[in-house]
Amino acid sequence: MSLETMRPNPTWDAASYEEAVDTLEAHNDELVYKIWGGDWCKDCRALLPDFGAALEAAEVPDDRIEEVNVDEDKQGPGVEAYDIEYIPTIVVETDDGEEIVRFVEEEDVPPAVWLADQLERELA
Repeated sequence: MSLETMRPNPTWDAASYEEAVDTLEAHNDELVYKIWGGDWCKDCRALLPDFGAALEAAEVPDDRIEEVNVDEDKQGPGVEAYDIEYIPTIVVETDDGEEIVRFVEEEDVPPAVWLADQLERELA
């Protein structure tokens, strides 16, 4: 159930987001990224390709990225358990399932930047 919108944006410039990529890479083997979105969703189409590129640049292994495709009623696996209301929503967890941070569509910076900033605070 992968999301087309998570395909990395080929024009995304990792050098412009070096700090965010470095932070994601520093934790690339200890965190799990759970992404709820929909290929039909304009916010997902706007935000997720760059986030996919950031995860790729940070060399986050595929087995640490879980993509959940929700329908137009925002229903899908884990929606109720994780209280997903808006998409895209990205939940970052430890291997034990402890939620560290959560990005929800309305943040005013790109997901990779926002999550990296929050991870720096939480894991410092």
